[in-house]
Amino acid sequence: MTWFSPSRFGAVLVKEFIQMRRDRVTFGMMIGVPVMQLLLFGYAINTDPRHLITYVEMADTGPVSRAIVEGMRQSDYFDVQGIVTGPAEGDRLLRDGRANFVLVIPEGFERDVVRGLSPDLLLAADASDPAAVGGPVGAIQSIADTAMRDVLQGPLAYAAPGPAPFGVSVHRQFNAEGRTATNIVPGLLAIILSMTLTLITSVAIVRESERGTMETLIATPVRSVEVMLGKIIPYVFVGYIQTLIFLAASKYLFDVPFLGSPLAFFLGFNLYVVVNLALGFLISTLARTQMQAMQISFFTILPSILLSGFMFPFAGMPHWAQVLGTAIPATHFLRLTRKVMLKAGAMPDIAPDMGALALIMAVIVTAALLRYRQTLD
Repeated sequence: MTWFSPSRFGAVLVKEFIQMRRDRVTFGMMIGVPVMQLLLFGYAINTDPRHLITYVEMADTGPVSRAIVEGMRQSDYFDVQGIVTGPAEGDRLLRDGRANFVLVIPEGFERDVVRGLSPDLLLAADASDPAAVGGPVGAIQSIADTAMRDVLQGPLAYAAPGPAPFGVSVHRQFNAEGRTATNIVPGLLAIILSMTLTLITSVAIVRESERGTMETLIATPVRSVEVMLGKIIPYVFVGYIQTLIFLAASKYLFDVPFLGSPLAFFLGFNLYVVVNLALGFLISTLARTQMQAMQISFFTILPSILLSGFMFPFAGMPHWAQVLGTAIPATHFLRLTRKVMLKAGAMPDIAPDMGALALIMAVIVTAALLRYRQTLD
């Protein structure tokens, strides 16, 4: 027998190509995951976000104030979308996540500029994601200075050669120290639950199919809804244990505050757990082997990490990536968790996120039940 036979080698080679053709899921993951990573990192990920949503509280409407606001409009960093009537409205927009910045122009601002009193503008920033606000905060003074060049005439001409006749005070809300852990740790729970619960559920159900126990279950009078609930509920308790460990670690190891409503967090957490378990159930109806279940689970987890706002600022992504991110459950639970833990959020604050999670859950559960019935047939 020769040490190498072209015919034996060719037989093994052909056999592997045939197996690859049969296992289309694995072949699809080998091609699809690198392509998805290339597109997301190349087009969607941006660590220097621009056009961040900004509102203005204008207690002074003089030419100087208008010039500063117009300068912000011309800047790539700020997207000025409107005027707020007072501090309460501006704070609510920041707390709800509908604004990244609120610029406060105090009453008598232009009068104080004329008198040389060097008044201060206030830029309130949602610093729960420090990476998203760092660039605009560093650029606001130079933007204001540039906007003033055409205004420093007449009675203000004396200030033109020197520094700007006013200052900019930045108020970083919800994470005043700009600590990375304060931003990362609340979002990490969304990723942990998504990774573990989706993967565990899908693999566990597929394992039963491989062992033949699912056929026995199908032969019983148990309905698809009952099977789905029976498979999902035990893993809810796994999510409880993970979350208790997470909350203890966030408080005692990372000193992350928990300022909001425990009830709001509890309800949002339970809804998110069910969404991920239902997703795992759906994946199990698509996969024929445990390896395929793991591959499909990974394919769903990667967008959760990249497009949810966990690793990279959500506001810095292009519009199409934000649309995709909005369809991801982790995006809404991440916002919910940060609102409750960092922004003292209660039920009214998280209602939009709860509604989005409920809608996503309804879609996933419907698809899972339909796929499960097709599997039975």
